[in-house]
Amino acid sequence: MNAVSVLGLLLMVAPVLALLATGALFSPSPVAIVLQALAVALMVWARVTFGVRSFHPTADPTEGGLATTGPYRFIRHPIYTAVVLFAFAGAFAHPSLLAAGLAAALLAGALARMLAEERMLRERYPEYAEYAGRTRRMVPYVF
Repeated sequence: MNAVSVLGLLLMVAPVLALLATGALFSPSPVAIVLQALAVALMVWARVTFGVRSFHPTADPTEGGLATTGPYRFIRHPIYTAVVLFAFAGAFAHPSLLAAGLAAALLAGALARMLAEERMLRERYPEYAEYAGRTRRMVPYVF
């Protein structure tokens, strides 16, 4: 699972950098700006809720218990969701096959990382199965 997690991270970072390099990450579009501001707010809320736990390139579960408050009450992966929302807003504001492909690669990387992380969380925290049953991955009440 560690290899899948690292691959997922690379599939998240590379498309964001490519969108930035091609000028497709940011947009003057009011819709893109609002979506990206919401993504930043979600990221900040999730980081504040998660606390000062460290980041692991392999998405290993951290000490301190399972986070189930704040945005984690509504979605299991608010940080990954924020990154995807931010990048998709920029990519869709600059419609092209390249931007769409990069956004799809980012989503694939995020999903790979989420699945790897969830497997590790189930092993570490027995209560994760119940939490996952009542909380969606990325979109509250949907997915």
